[in-house]
Amino acid sequence: MKTRITISLFAFVALAVFLIGAAKNDGYGSFKPKPLKLEIPKGWPKPTNNIFVNNKLTEEGFQLGRKLFYDGNLSSDGTTSCGSCHQQFAAFSTYDHDLSHGVNNTFTDRNAPALFNLAWSPLYHWDGGVNNIEVQPLNPITAKNEMGETLPNVLSKLKADTSYSRLFKAAFGDAAITSQRLLKALAQFTGSLVSSNSRYDKWKKGELKFNPIEEAGYDIYKTNCAVCHAEPLFTDYGFRNNGLSLNRFADIGRQKITGLASDSLKFKVPSLRNVQYSFPYMHDGRFNSLEAVLNYYISGIDHDQPMLDPILKKPIVLTEKQKQQLKYFLYTLTDTAFTKSKRFAPGQ
Repeated sequence: MKTRITISLFAFVALAVFLIGAAKNDGYGSFKPKPLKLEIPKGWPKPTNNIFVNNKLTEEGFQLGRKLFYDGNLSSDGTTSCGSCHQQFAAFSTYDHDLSHGVNNTFTDRNAPALFNLAWSPLYHWDGGVNNIEVQPLNPITAKNEMGETLPNVLSKLKADTSYSRLFKAAFGDAAITSQRLLKALAQFTGSLVSSNSRYDKWKKGELKFNPIEEAGYDIYKTNCAVCHAEPLFTDYGFRNNGLSLNRFADIGRQKITGLASDSLKFKVPSLRNVQYSFPYMHDGRFNSLEAVLNYYISGIDHDQPMLDPILKKPIVLTEKQKQQLKYFLYTLTDTAFTKSKRFAPGQ
């Protein structure tokens, strides 16, 4: 009897082990994506929000997000992708265009902002109308003058592509393709776009020395620019009225979001990182060169703007030599390792 009980017990345990093993291999229990960690560069602050707290960053999620970012099928014409307006060689902005091309020969209403270090940004878009990186893609995907598509149509196209079934399963444990997973994967890619390897960064780490012109430009930056464009991110992520006139779209900026008159013509302070590549400048791309931007801050500000940022009420005075020195410093913020990284480029 004892022998029979022992054999039965052994058989039960064996069966349990077999069933557990089968469960682990049914596409769910064996799900073990490669975890990634958002690396915070030395000397940088921690992000205000942990954008990956409910969206675990993994290699598989990142790779899915990268494919989606460059896929024209997210648009109604099948050719316009996120990467169409956010070009890597231009620090993920639109190179040399004030406005970007949308579907059906349309144009966007604002200049495409450069995409990097988004994990440190508490709000997104020029007016701060989006507070979650996972929600951010909804605007460009559905806007009629951008990608002009609907989420149901996007999902239908992705489901018809067998390669996506494999990628979604690798990233999320099963092959279900949903809007939530689509947005999470895009956030894993865009949230991983960290630019922190410029000449300036190497200087901060003691790997090189600035030349005298760059040193002089750095001093000018600290005196005239650092309050709004604070190191090391070179933005305070705030919203400021810098005296620009109302453009042809009657774009009132953050006031459209908050409804507050005090937010009239306030726009997000962009980072100066990679500014050498992210022209044209301002929310509507009205300035084609750094020279034009500097000239504006020296002599073009409308000081009658009622909501003009107080810090700009004091005139900025720079000589031609100082302007050139400042530009040379700003060029030290160019991160070619970022703009040429194969990891952030379209997949092969």
